[in-house]
Amino acid sequence: MEFLPEEIAQYAASHSEAEPHVLQMLSRETYQRVLMPRMLSGHLQGRTLSLFSRMMQPNRILEVGAYTGYSAICFAEGLALGGVVDTLEVNDELNSIQDKYWELAGVREKINRMNGSALDILPTLTPGYDIIFLDADKRNYINYYEDCVRLLRQGGMLMVDNVLWSGKVVEDLRPNDVDTKVIKELNAKMQSDPRFFNVLLPIRDGIHIGMKL
Repeated sequence: MEFLPEEIAQYAASHSEAEPHVLQMLSRETYQRVLMPRMLSGHLQGRTLSLFSRMMQPNRILEVGAYTGYSAICFAEGLALGGVVDTLEVNDELNSIQDKYWELAGVREKINRMNGSALDILPTLTPGYDIIFLDADKRNYINYYEDCVRLLRQGGMLMVDNVLWSGKVVEDLRPNDVDTKVIKELNAKMQSDPRFFNVLLPIRDGIHIGMKL
C-alpha cells in the first residue's frame, strides 16, 4: 500500500535514482507471472535499500524472504568486495526467476540462496551480519526476531518490511487478524528494545530500522 498521494509518490520516485532496467524487467515479469506481486519492493523502496547498502558497504547481508529476488539485487549493489547476500526463501518454485535476474544484474555470484523454513535455518547461521532484512511471513516476525538480533553485529542494521501493514496497525484489531497483531507486537518490541536505536520510516508499506547498539 502507498500512503502518499499518487502525485507526491511519483514526484519522489522521479527525483530519486532511476530504477535499473533489469529491475524494471523483473518487476514486469513478477506482475505478469507470480502471485501477490505487491510483495515486490519496487522502485523507491528498492533504491532506499540500495542506498543503505552503499553507505554501509557490508560484507554480509541476511535477507529473510527473497520472493522474486528484487531486494537481493538492490542490496548486492552496495556490497564490499567479496561480500555476500545470504537470502532465505521457503518457495523453491521462485528459484528460476531469481536466478534469471540475478544473472542479468551481474550479481549471481554475490548471492547465496537457502531454500527452506527460516525457523529451521536461522538458528544454524553464524553471527556477524552487517544488515538483516526481514521480509517473510508476518505471523512469524516475532519468532524470527531474537535470532535476527543474535546474528546482527554491533552497529549493524535490522530492517523489517511491511510494518504499517496497509494501515491496519492503527485500526481496531480484528480478533482473527494474527498478522496485524504480530506486526504491532514487533513494532512495540523494537521501540522498547534497549539494544536498538530505531526509526520507523513510512516508505511504501513501512520499514522499521534498528541499529544495534
